[in-house]
Amino acid sequence: MDDTTSLAERFEANRAHLRAVAYRMLGSLSEADDAVQETWLRLQRAGAADVANLGGWLTTVVGRVCLDALRSRASRREDPLDTHLPEPLVAAVDDPEHEAVVADSIGLALLVVLDTLAPAERLAFVLHDLFGVPFDEVAPIVGRTPAAARQLASRARRRVRGGAPVPDGLARQREVVAAFLAAARGGDFDALLTVLDPDVVLRVDVSALRPGMAAVVRGAAEVARQALLFARLSGSARPALVNGGLGLVSDSGTVLGMTIAGGRVVAIHVYADQSPTDQAPEAPANPSSADRVPGDRAPQPGLHGPGTADPTPSDQAPSDPTSADQAPAGRARD
Repeated sequence: MDDTTSLAERFEANRAHLRAVAYRMLGSLSEADDAVQETWLRLQRAGAADVANLGGWLTTVVGRVCLDALRSRASRREDPLDTHLPEPLVAAVDDPEHEAVVADSIGLALLVVLDTLAPAERLAFVLHDLFGVPFDEVAPIVGRTPAAARQLASRARRRVRGGAPVPDGLARQREVVAAFLAAARGGDFDALLTVLDPDVVLRVDVSALRPGMAAVVRGAAEVARQALLFARLSGSARPALVNGGLGLVSDSGTVLGMTIAGGRVVAIHVYADQSPTDQAPEAPANPSSADRVPGDRAPQPGLHGPGTADPTPSDQAPSDPTSADQAPAGRARD
């Protein structure tokens, strides 16, 4: 076995964790895959085969890659933020393997809140609060002191707690989705009002926007008045897992991701042309060449080991003034 093959196999062992970090940082499967690919290329260039804690080293590098991507995204964004929703992970509710994978994913409501954070805040929160990376290791990535990195995560944590409600269990979610679907199919406005939170927010991804349709609708009455939207979807709609929560998917591929808390729908995210089979995790592939990342699979939560080695200078991002479906209030402290 040559050194390149050995390095590729060690990378493969960390790939699912790296993709999980990148998806939570970027909210996009394709961008997460790009970040993992770039991390593999940097690993090859750095010649880090002797790094004792390769997982920690790779987490540091993928964090820097994602930080650069977030800054680049912010500088080129032209359309309103609300029309660009995080990319959903969709799975059939009767597929045990996919259900287990998606149930471990991060909720859409939390991803939407993460999109409102500054890049450095998002990185500090994701790495520390979601993956347990110590602030001593987060600090060099954002070009701050450990104390300043702690403050970045603290600010992000307050935003998350205020904007990402803790979802109900799946059994309760099933009841609420069934009631929502029945009301939508029957055109029962009053029944819709009972299942919608008074402050519910409906967001429509740019892929699903139609002429005359608002990208963001707020309030139970206004959301319930979207009768044409619900009626069009509900005739062929069926329950599906969307980022670990119950939602709906139509035969045409339109997806309604829902956040359900306190027995009511508090947020709805609408996407067009999403397919559960397109999002299914793939089995890891054996690397066939030195310049390609081993095959993809859906994001899985990972753990960051202690003692991260420092990447080479060429891997460092410029300095700049972060699952679970709920804010991890108990996992980290300010």
